[in-house]
Amino acid sequence: MTSGRKHLLSFSLWIISMIGLQACTIESPGISVKTYKEPATLTALSEKQHDEMVQAVKQMNAVTENSIFTEKRGIPEYKIDAGDVVNISYWTPSREEGFKQSNYATVVRPDGKISFIYADDIPVGGRTVYEVRDLLTELARKYMREPRIEVVVKEFKSKSALLFGQINILQQGTSGPGKYALTGKTRVLDLIVTAGGAISGKDVGNADLRQVELVRQGKKYTLNLYNAMFRGDVTDNVVLENGDTVTVPEMPTYAERVYVFGQVNTQGILKLKDSQDLLSAIAISGGTTSVAIKTDVKIIREYRERQGKPIILSVNLDQILMQGDLSQNVRLKDGDVIYVPRSVIGDINEFIDNITPGLDFLYNRPSAFRTNYMLDQNKLRW
Repeated sequence: MTSGRKHLLSFSLWIISMIGLQACTIESPGISVKTYKEPATLTALSEKQHDEMVQAVKQMNAVTENSIFTEKRGIPEYKIDAGDVVNISYWTPSREEGFKQSNYATVVRPDGKISFIYADDIPVGGRTVYEVRDLLTELARKYMREPRIEVVVKEFKSKSALLFGQINILQQGTSGPGKYALTGKTRVLDLIVTAGGAISGKDVGNADLRQVELVRQGKKYTLNLYNAMFRGDVTDNVVLENGDTVTVPEMPTYAERVYVFGQVNTQGILKLKDSQDLLSAIAISGGTTSVAIKTDVKIIREYRERQGKPIILSVNLDQILMQGDLSQNVRLKDGDVIYVPRSVIGDINEFIDNITPGLDFLYNRPSAFRTNYMLDQNKLRW
């Protein structure tokens, strides 16, 4: 038996268990539905964490100085540190040329110091090239009347960020996922572009720029870079810090989508852009069957985000269709599962327990689900 058929059999067994569950439920229209609701304390904690993340992202975006750069002179300037290779150019009097240019390259030691012809153990760690130039010039005045010195960073090695995920690998130069040196004030999109850009094209694992992950000092932040690229909202295009890890995830196999199951004429996977609310999704699915309980339609939301404890919305489709109550025409979100039952669901927690195996298969193997399920819907009629 192939792997695909095994998954199909597993999903079929789950459907059978769902039918069994429905056979045991009470079909009385007067029964109260126990809709799952997250405790207020958890909801408040979740909202607090979200607000804290939003505020932290704003601060990351607005910084004018961190361990990598400073804007003391009005422009971002790199801070030299241990491991960087610094090149010092200086001019000395020459009878033949007037002044002779000499170059001296040195590695900044772990203690943040360098040695030069005019002094030893010169502290340069945390200083910009202009500050190091001024420091060396002042030291050289002991030996020269009007010393002329220039400083540049030859190799940036003290600060870096890691980049993973859906990044293009180009034919030439350094590109793709990996470790990249940070050479100044660098934003997340700058890093991605420098590394080859996010993957985008036909028949490839396209990058999901709405869910870019940034990990800084053990804390994880989610960045929407799609807004920065296409909507002019650069709030999430934050300034990187030394040691940051950026991951560009793969776009879900069928992009943003919703699922419609149960007593509809055509079950399956729909594109969210074509079915943005409940009525649209039901209409595209060919309407409900003659045995559908339209007063108790369920929308399962944020199953993965809430680690198997989703939000369950109960909707009375009859009130929308017969009474024009459009307040119940729920706006759908990516990943929503619409279930039209054939009997009233009495215990919502038992309902969640029974659908969990199927939802795990649906979310974790969307391509396999589409291949096995969509080819023959009649095999999985709920």
